[in-house]
Amino acid sequence: MRKCTDCNGAMQQLKARTPEEIEYSYYKCKKCGEEILDMEQLHLVAEHYRILKKYNVKLSKWGLSLGLRIPKELVDKYKLKDEREVSIIPEKSGLRIITN
Repeated sequence: MRKCTDCNGAMQQLKARTPEEIEYSYYKCKKCGEEILDMEQLHLVAEHYRILKKYNVKLSKWGLSLGLRIPKELVDKYKLKDEREVSIIPEKSGLRIITN
């Protein structure tokens, strides 16, 4: 059984998911709450991110705004329809599009 490096308490193995639904395991101290992700799990999550399919699209001028086309594969996967509203959230490294 793993011991916490901070308090020497027992560590419990738990599972979680990234926002992209990649599952990983980590350890949490039952005593102090310290959480540890071992290097093997970190490498597994990183590998999943490397193989996630990337979509490159071109932006098009629509009046004074810009628009982008969403590939059919993503339209089908997320069941998007014409005139459906989505939320665009600015983030430090880019934009996140959330289906409502």
